[in-house]
Amino acid sequence: MLYSMTGFGKAVAELPGKKITVEVKSLNSKQIDIAARVPSSLRSNELAMRNFVSATLERGKVDLTVYVESVGGDTSVRLNIPVLTAYKHDVELAAERLGIPVPQDWYGVLMRFPDIMKSDNTTEADEIEVKAVMEALKKAVEALMEYRRVEGEKLESFFIERVAKIRSLLELVPKYESERIEKIRQRMEDGLAKIHTVDYDRSRLEQELFFYIEKLDVNEEKQRLSQHLNYFTETLQGTKGQGKKLGFISQEMGREINTLGSKSNHAEMQKIVVQMKDVLEQIKEQVLNVM
Repeated sequence: MLYSMTGFGKAVAELPGKKITVEVKSLNSKQIDIAARVPSSLRSNELAMRNFVSATLERGKVDLTVYVESVGGDTSVRLNIPVLTAYKHDVELAAERLGIPVPQDWYGVLMRFPDIMKSDNTTEADEIEVKAVMEALKKAVEALMEYRRVEGEKLESFFIERVAKIRSLLELVPKYESERIEKIRQRMEDGLAKIHTVDYDRSRLEQELFFYIEKLDVNEEKQRLSQHLNYFTETLQGTKGQGKKLGFISQEMGREINTLGSKSNHAEMQKIVVQMKDVLEQIKEQVLNVM
């Protein structure tokens, strides 16, 4: 079963006077890369959150956000104006030194930075609140994994269709192989026939022609490509975390298709190879999304 690296999960936990919201979003990435935004009262628990997310999600660029809101009274939470001012100054300075424009949406940019909210209550979260946050995190990650599973099913169907397309194109190759060999033989004989003053050994010509045609033989490439297609399909049925392996297999498929194209020496076979390359590129693009 395939899992996509793209996903989103959200969970809410309620405590007396507080509402906890955990959101987890992931996109594709070669490794696990977590960007976390948690309240200062939970900063000491951030490492535990990161470790849990990393162990469960395995791969992907992950955004983890935890909101703790006070409800039913004065929240005592407001924008941290000095911190926002410092961030804005740093962004403007960076834009000037790098020669890039400043953001058009300042609020959208500044609100992504940490510690832009401050509260008069800066005490550490108690055990009950930490437990509620971790339970909400677990539910959010479970929701994200379910999202990944559904997207993975779509990817699996996509790959099966594309592999079948390459296989059907491969089955067209033998149709042109005998014709290709005969055309090569005829072209060489026609060329020699135009040179009236040169006498040549017919048996030696046949020998050289045999060696030349042997170099253009594509049976090994067809066989290996077929094996790679089978292996790719088998890998789709494996456990999660097959993305890297599928990437390696698609690279091997590309090598065989390229060799097939360089040996084809036939217009119709070249067209088949071009179509194979087009389908393979579609596969490679989507393999990047596989966990």
